[in-house]
Amino acid sequence: MDIVVLAGGLSTERDVSFVTGENVAGALRENGHNVILLDVFMGYGEEEGADLDGIFERSEEASVQAREISSEAPDIEAVKKSRKDQSGSLFGPNVVALCRKADIVFLALHGQNGEDGRIQAAFDLYGVKYTGTGYLGSAIAMDKGLTKRLLSSSGIPTPAGTSRKRGDRRQAAGGELLPCVVKPCRGGSSIGVSIARTEEEYEKVLDEAFRLEDEVIVEEYVAGREFSVGVLDGKALPVIEMAPVEGFYDYKNKYTAGSTVETCPADLPEEIAARMRRYAQEAFAVLGLDSYARMDFLMDGTGEIYCLEANTLPGMTATSLLPQEAQAAGMGFAELCEEIVRISLRKYGER
Repeated sequence: MDIVVLAGGLSTERDVSFVTGENVAGALRENGHNVILLDVFMGYGEEEGADLDGIFERSEEASVQAREISSEAPDIEAVKKSRKDQSGSLFGPNVVALCRKADIVFLALHGQNGEDGRIQAAFDLYGVKYTGTGYLGSAIAMDKGLTKRLLSSSGIPTPAGTSRKRGDRRQAAGGELLPCVVKPCRGGSSIGVSIARTEEEYEKVLDEAFRLEDEVIVEEYVAGREFSVGVLDGKALPVIEMAPVEGFYDYKNKYTAGSTVETCPADLPEEIAARMRRYAQEAFAVLGLDSYARMDFLMDGTGEIYCLEANTLPGMTATSLLPQEAQAAGMGFAELCEEIVRISLRKYGER
């Protein structure tokens, strides 16, 4: 097949997306496909209307170069200024035309403008086939406040909390919740996520979160062990535990080798692991997700489980969780990528 792996974009997870994209592109090429790794924002060529005839036969020419994940989030304003075409479109030159030529687009995007449903909605209108959840489920899962309400109303335990917009930040005084967690409502990779234990810390981290977004989540802090459960085609994979050497599972600990000990299958009593997998499958259904996703959990010292959020386009880097879970289930990385393509095509009536 001719496949575009779409990465990059303008979210704070831009760098992570490129590494996911490079890994996926390499695996799909290994599987015999013609693959172009494309930056959704920078596009291909300097202007629209480039010659795309036979482009998949010279896919390396059109592909962006791989890069490493920095310990800091990327400078998005600098990225915007670097594009010759200074239009307001997220789609760079020839992106839509290239995607329409592909048999399917593998979405390797993370964060806003990737997981929030807007690109999925645009592709639906253009008739472009893509991997992963559709626009509605993506939009719902991207909104952590809405996700929290849907999980809670469906009987899936989640930490108590609320969403606050910039204008009503004073109503969000965290006194009754301290210690609390503050995080952007639509962010990913734990960028902007902080733990506040005092009112002074709370005011500081609230400012940091509002610098990233106009809406934030303030929720009770649950001390305990961190887990994740991938769901592939509606069925839960083995549970993985993430144990940071220092601090919590933030951006640095997620993407710095050796900073987190990951165990899969997690060392848990089977009853607890089974309950966590069941909650993951229920969350997958409640949020209207399809193809694949990953749910994050905490477990406190009493064994209580809390579902934190859903990731509709989980990372596929060397340290990412979903590939480790699939490996524990007997599925290698290249096979996982192929399976994601297969089950995603199925929603278009293809086998």
